Amino acid sequence: MPYELFYWPGIQGRGEYIRLALEEAGADYIDVARRKGGEQRMMAMMKNRRLDPPPFAPPFLKANKLVIAQVANILFYLGARHGLAPKSEAGRLRLHQLQLTIADFVVEIHDTHHPLGPTLYYEDQRRQAVKRTDEFWKARVPKFLGYFEDIAARGDGPYLDGRRVSYVDLSIFQIVDGLRYAFPNRMKRFERKIPRLVALHHRVGTRPNIAAYLQSSRRIPFNADGIFRHYPALDR
Repeated sequence: MPYELFYWPGIQGRGEYIRLALEEAGADYIDVARRKGGEQRMMAMMKNRRLDPPPFAPPFLKANKLVIAQVANILFYLGARHGLAPKSEAGRLRLHQLQLTIADFVVEIHDTHHPLGPTLYYEDQRRQAVKRTDEFWKARVPKFLGYFEDIAARGDGPYLDGRRVSYVDLSIFQIVDGLRYAFPNRMKRFERKIPRLVALHHRVGTRPNIAAYLQSSRRIPFNADGIFRHYPALDR
């Protein structure tokens, strides 16, 4: 049976990290909420008391009888089954650790435009967003991307874990791609500090399955509702 991915239909968001892994693996999957009645089914799944526990929020993945939530958890599952993670326990845990660090960074990216919380509009917190974004680029981007640049420098292959692509490489691709969309001016200035990650982004983006996906209608364009949002006031 094909995998069933449950995520909001109009944005890349956190679901995109799962889509990239499924696409690279050539896995058969259904993006449930993008089909008629799918969003209602997704909401019903989160209220299903027969699931123990039910998913707190999308994304979650249905794999036969399993229902798996949380991005890093889903990728940990998929990686071992589709050649996107090492076979050794130590290797799988190493990638899981890196993916959890990416998850921390994704929260900070989102908070650049919503520093006071997601229930308020950006326009209601614009002044705070400008201050938060300045601090983000001054201290947090160098810390996170500098960390992954160091990981890339230690490797002995074209990817973070050696000669084979992993789901963490795909997630780094999405981070670089998203920051280029949301902060084109700031990212252009910063990229000289992370040449290995820039090269990794290109390497992943030209892999046959990923390149085909990026050109397809399955890839939802970046927009003003996702994690990566372009506001000129924040990209000075």
